[in-house]
Amino acid sequence: MPFAFSNHYIEEYRTLGYTVFRQVVPPTLLADLRRSSDAARSIARRQNGPQSQRLQPVGQFEIDQQPFIDYAELPSLRDAIHRLLSPSHSHGNRDMLGILLEPSEQPYCTPWHRDWRDNVSGLRLANWNAHMLDDRYFNQVNCPLYADSCTWVVPGSHMRHDLPHEIERFPERPIATPSLEDKSDSEREYECLRYVRSMPGAVQIHLEAGDFCLYRNTLWHLGNYVPYRIRATLHDAVDTEVFAAWRTKALEEAAKQRERGLGMENPNA
Repeated sequence: MPFAFSNHYIEEYRTLGYTVFRQVVPPTLLADLRRSSDAARSIARRQNGPQSQRLQPVGQFEIDQQPFIDYAELPSLRDAIHRLLSPSHSHGNRDMLGILLEPSEQPYCTPWHRDWRDNVSGLRLANWNAHMLDDRYFNQVNCPLYADSCTWVVPGSHMRHDLPHEIERFPERPIATPSLEDKSDSEREYECLRYVRSMPGAVQIHLEAGDFCLYRNTLWHLGNYVPYRIRATLHDAVDTEVFAAWRTKALEEAAKQRERGLGMENPNA
């Protein structure tokens, strides 16, 4: 059945902080994107080693670009984004678009985080707080070319600051990942899963090939990866001109903060 937009996507996005357009990418385009992602995987491993988990931005590499152009121009997807957010929102910019890959050797997870707040050293948190609820900012995408259950979120956390139990769980910045040194692969996998589940209210997002998961990256979220599950997921932004301008300014200010020797602010201080 072809994808059809409905108002429940709007309700989900506002309340949960994410929604999934199920199988919005048609099979023919999915096959083309998979071929390009195979080339991307080879380039990423050759350049950055076996644990490399992304190639970004795709526009800078010698892989077939036409599937990414077709993805950006997909009428049903563009219409859904415009209806959910606004006609000023766009996706598929190949100067930003990446492909997320599975690690080839060892399990791994990222730290729990809220993008920009927790992973940009020197960012002035007042700038993040001012735009936390503005949907012209912070709209991110995972569009899997194969089934992907790597992403975990805390639903609804995009609408609020940290709760006391979240502050108790992660009181320091930068937030640490689990200790995986000198552990076997199976032990690493277990430790990562324990870490993921230690966040109160964590929910795993299960995506099938051709789904389009749009989420507020101000949510608490992370990625948890194992080498035995193939992954090729388009990592994209639904962007606006105002957010692009904000990013440029925020990164410039963060760089100046680092030059002055100022570290990452603690949002719980």
